[in-house]
Amino acid sequence: MIGTIVGARVAGAGRELLPDDGAVDVFLDGGVIADIAPTGAMKPAGEVLDADGSWLIPGLWDHHVHVVQWALVAQREALGHATSAAHAASIMGAAPVLADGRRVGTGFRDALWGDEPTLAVLDAATGDVPTYLINADVHSVWLNSAALRREAMPLDASGMLREAPAFEISRRLNAVDPAVGDRLVAEMARDAASRGVVGLVDLDMAWNEDAWTRRVNGGFDRLQVAFGIYPEFLDRAIAEGLRTGDVARGAASDLARVGSLKVITDGSLGTRTAACSHAYPGDPHNHGLLTVDPATLVDLMTRATGAGLSCAIHAIGDVANSHALDAFAVTGAWGTIEHAQLVAHADIPRFARLGVGASVQPEHAIDDRDMTDAIWANQTALPYALRSFADTGANLLFGSDAPVSPLDPWAAMAAAVYRTRDGRAPWRLEQGVDASTALAASTHGGSAAGARIEVGATADLALCAENPLAASEPGLREMTVTATLLGGRITHGG
Repeated sequence: MIGTIVGARVAGAGRELLPDDGAVDVFLDGGVIADIAPTGAMKPAGEVLDADGSWLIPGLWDHHVHVVQWALVAQREALGHATSAAHAASIMGAAPVLADGRRVGTGFRDALWGDEPTLAVLDAATGDVPTYLINADVHSVWLNSAALRREAMPLDASGMLREAPAFEISRRLNAVDPAVGDRLVAEMARDAASRGVVGLVDLDMAWNEDAWTRRVNGGFDRLQVAFGIYPEFLDRAIAEGLRTGDVARGAASDLARVGSLKVITDGSLGTRTAACSHAYPGDPHNHGLLTVDPATLVDLMTRATGAGLSCAIHAIGDVANSHALDAFAVTGAWGTIEHAQLVAHADIPRFARLGVGASVQPEHAIDDRDMTDAIWANQTALPYALRSFADTGANLLFGSDAPVSPLDPWAAMAAAVYRTRDGRAPWRLEQGVDASTALAASTHGGSAAGARIEVGATADLALCAENPLAASEPGLREMTVTATLLGGRITHGG
């Protein structure tokens, strides 16, 4: 355990505690910040970490991760560069076959392809090896005939499964040997810690308590985790007395805790299933779909709230967001709306009024800018409205939705502040936020009540080579984290 961090400069919350902009020593006791003083004013105590002028920030959180699916990306073929259905199929035809006899690819974006994904195109390229292509948004999966037979799914002309059937395929693909999966999760955690991450929200579509108890008891110790509960497990969670914030039962430490009820209420932009007030181009009858009707959503949230569970409600289209906000208002539930990608003007201030957090993924705005301009061109609601949320007092909580975007809070901050990547002109820059807001939104509690560097705060901290409040867009994306501390214990660097 670190006793003193010497020679650090403080960025972000807590700066007002300092007499000037000089270096400070931060004294830790029992994993808590016990004192902050100008460097050299007090004798260092305990094990010393020399910051050497690095910038000290609160430890970072990713508020939306599908942990196993993100960890398994390391074994799957990358498809983000596929420019057409034929191109994606050819990539998979040359992809390695996994130990279970399947080929699995991930990350394709077909919304702007010039050709249509079909079963014939995929079969011609992949033959008799069961082959699965997971959309970047995870709301659709393209399978060849061999894969459809293996999964006992009906064959049709496209081979494309959307929404619930696609999620079922992902659940099956994610059900790997725990020894393999836990090893990949541990590697994921090491990478996250190297980016200054001290915690995440895990929204894997599974009964997550058992998995996290097993991992913690097996030595997992790099991150804090709050794990979600899906509707199919709500009765079990209530019957067994799980409440948000409780430590996972049987776990050897308090690193894993019960999170929120997670409900997916509509589809996605890329799959053209997000529930919107205006139709999608070329299909006047397609307004997306509500995958959970409003009455059912109210029932689920009422039961969860009564049992002491917060709620994390997936809503991407403006219609879905309106219904989700209505449900929060009716039930008195607390928690977040996940994604909030397209929100009606009148609904923006309701987040703050209702105390509902906007759990958003800023990199999605950059990934989806061309799709948004094309597919949502006729929508009148606001897309990716970070500044509008902040201006009305909503609590912003940043995440990645990994594997939809990589688990990298620096990429999220860069996207939120500069609204660009790869040298392109900024996209809707008026919806960018300042660096201080972006940093706070990337800490536990979010922008309204984010972690602070102050006496009495838990010593979840990170040291950065550059001041994140003054960094350029490339500087944020390429930020070097020299050390990460979880409760005063080094999890990276040092």
